[in-house]
Amino acid sequence: MYAAILLRSHVGVKKPIKDTLEMLRLYKINHCVFLEENEYNKGMLQKVKDFVAWGEVDKETLKIILEERGRLADNAKLKDLEDTPFESLDMFVESLLSGKANFKDIPTLKPVFRLHPPRKGHKGIKKSFKNGGELGYHGDKINDLLLKMR
Repeated sequence: MYAAILLRSHVGVKKPIKDTLEMLRLYKINHCVFLEENEYNKGMLQKVKDFVAWGEVDKETLKIILEERGRLADNAKLKDLEDTPFESLDMFVESLLSGKANFKDIPTLKPVFRLHPPRKGHKGIKKSFKNGGELGYHGDKINDLLLKMR
């Protein structure tokens, strides 16, 4: 499962890139979405690589983000999973990562997670991750950024 975080604003950006960010539901800076690993999502992330940080999220980080930043429709925190087929948050995270479930299985869960700016700041939002910045593909290192932004 991919995690994508919008790091740069889409003001003054060409329409195809802006439309792609809207398809990914990334409207505001420091918003995060979790996406299935498929060719469609990977292509969209490659297209907006100069505006987002993305990579593969692990189980522990996904659980922490869901606990701390997961919100229901009435802006309540995601604590208990009543009226869902899941007994616990661990079971939900396991089924998400294995592909047996998706976020629509909890009908009132908001698909966008509003994160804080990272503790101790970004390394730079004008350079790619390979060149010492934050933008683009992080691989497994996206978990470190997510934990800094929780």
